[in-house]
Amino acid sequence: MPKVTKVADVTEFTNIVGDFSVRRGTVADAGVIAAVRIDSWRTTYRGILPVAYLDSMKVEESTALWTRILQAASDAACVFVAEIDGEIVGFAAGMTLSEPKLGFDSELTAIYLIPSVQRAGIGRRLVAHVASTLASAGANNMLAWVLAENDIARQFYSKLGGELLTEQAFSWDGLDMQEVGYGWRTIRVD
Repeated sequence: MPKVTKVADVTEFTNIVGDFSVRRGTVADAGVIAAVRIDSWRTTYRGILPVAYLDSMKVEESTALWTRILQAASDAACVFVAEIDGEIVGFAAGMTLSEPKLGFDSELTAIYLIPSVQRAGIGRRLVAHVASTLASAGANNMLAWVLAENDIARQFYSKLGGELLTEQAFSWDGLDMQEVGYGWRTIRVD
């Protein structure tokens, strides 16, 4: 596994799931990635986002989005999936930024795991793969955004050495929310 400063150093896990593998996502994975994302949102954001919004999320629409993302994948825009016994249980995505945000030149754009495999080291490994790939595309550091009320994700980023950078208002699909930005100032290992 590629070594990544700060991101890959967490070793405290509470959920043992057995062997898992991480590989590059392909267009053929788009439907499963979409389903994992929506299931994760419905579990994680219940009580944070309106139930009607969560229930209206459609796998078909999300599949179309992930198909486009996976067709464009490169080291500058990458998606990795985690599998257990050939079944995708989570994924992470990232991209380099054409214009830096808060002084950061790449972004972890998504990380979602089915609840039964969380806290087993899978998320940490996915983030490490994304960070390493972005570093090989020239990125020096990485930013991630999370809803301010998502305490579990905030703890995850903090345990990975992410620095809390900012909190700000933003709109998503007509919903007004608060998000926080975490950053890793170094993802390159020379």
